[in-house]
Amino acid sequence: MEKLALDSYVMDVLMPDLVGHDHKPSAFLVYLFLLHQSRRGRHERITVSLQTIATRTGLSKSSVQSAIRHLKRRGLLDAKTQATATAPVRRIMRPWIK
Repeated sequence: MEKLALDSYVMDVLMPDLVGHDHKPSAFLVYLFLLHQSRRGRHERITVSLQTIATRTGLSKSSVQSAIRHLKRRGLLDAKTQATATAPVRRIMRPWIK
């Protein structure tokens, strides 16, 4: 089993903000999943479908869609990168790292 090292910012700031303040625990789960996928490939661009995210996180597809919209509004996913059914590319952002 592969280990995932997280920046302390993700657990200390991002989790309470998304889960507690925004009441979007699904957004936090989706962000963690995408962060893990990006670290596997060593790229900030991830090619993964909504259905795969839903299956791997245990969320419904509509919850994943809502979470992705929220993450884009919060600047945690690149809003300019448009995923399509044939090219489900997402770009994860880490705004706390300069």
